[in-house]
Amino acid sequence: MYVAVKGGERAILNSYRMVDAYRRGDPAVPELTLAQIREQMPLAISRVMAEGSLYDPHLAALALKQAAGDQIEAVFLLRAYRTTLARFGYTLPLDTGAMRLRRRISSTFKDVPGGQVLGPTYDYTQRLLDFSLEADSAPQACIAPPITDTAEEVQTMPRVTDLLQADGLVEAEPIPPGDPAPADLTREPLTFPASRAARLQNLARADEGFLLSMGYSTQRGYGNSHPFAAEIRYGTAEVELFVEELGFAVTIGEIELTECQMINDFAGNAKEAPCFTRGYGLVFGYNERKAMSMALVDRAMRAADLGEAADNPANDIEFMLYHSDNVEASGFVQHLKLPHYVDFQTNLELLRRLRAQRQAAEPAADTRTAAPSARATDRDETAPQCQPQEESVA
Repeated sequence: MYVAVKGGERAILNSYRMVDAYRRGDPAVPELTLAQIREQMPLAISRVMAEGSLYDPHLAALALKQAAGDQIEAVFLLRAYRTTLARFGYTLPLDTGAMRLRRRISSTFKDVPGGQVLGPTYDYTQRLLDFSLEADSAPQACIAPPITDTAEEVQTMPRVTDLLQADGLVEAEPIPPGDPAPADLTREPLTFPASRAARLQNLARADEGFLLSMGYSTQRGYGNSHPFAAEIRYGTAEVELFVEELGFAVTIGEIELTECQMINDFAGNAKEAPCFTRGYGLVFGYNERKAMSMALVDRAMRAADLGEAADNPANDIEFMLYHSDNVEASGFVQHLKLPHYVDFQTNLELLRRLRAQRQAAEPAADTRTAAPSARATDRDETAPQCQPQEESVA
């Protein structure tokens, strides 16, 4: 446990003031409002909510503002606040098949029921700086009104994996016997062997960059799967809470979600016929990159269960789950900034003692070579000294 050094309180308070000034920037520039952050930085809000394990765009905007845009620090702030909140119930499982979709694409079938819905995406934009955004506000005439999906459109969009499962081409995912409640990593420590539900929960709030890197590794020879994006969905889903006093579930709100289902070739084994296997990703907000990376890693961690070789980094479940949390990783790395004076002095004294022991243990120089050297030194002390020569300048 680290304690502040005596006499450092004033410096710490001054550091608080300095970080406030650094975050605020030039006072002549108007301050960002939470509404501006929430409405104009939706992708940053989505990441902070997902990795902070708390769906609240307003609090995510507050955390981003307080952290001066540092998303990992904002995730830390949001998680810390979440631990102070009381939990009064559990909602029913979300039905992502009934999402009100704003985007839905599939790379496996060109013509899928309901069609491809491109929605808001950077996939088809040119990666060129748009200097028109330098203006304080864009002309209202240039802003297209949002497209609202109708209930009829939503009903005509079944999952692609459901179509494959109807033909027996993709592995089934039956409900486990007894339908056990999934682990709650916000209240229970991670244990091994970890169920797939616990693994997915861990990945859902894992660092996006870590999952992206590990998912990328599976595509570059450090994995044994060749995935296809069966479907990527982004939209809103209703959240329902069962009220015992009423005897039925009521809708308490809607949340934005991004869902990805990857399918991979599977040659089969003695118990199972060849089929497609799944990798699954589901995150708060709009974050396709995180959902896709999560699905890639989920499938990679299933290699051993499917009888495949599991000798790559992404196949190692303990490695993946222990190192994917950015709050824990950031804390472990940044704790090196804290005082380690006693530890360092201990290591320093040990190093000096070892070096002294090494020098004492070295064999003495041969006297037949050491003596002439000493005699030469004696002669040099009595001999006339040479005058130093001036250095020549090139």
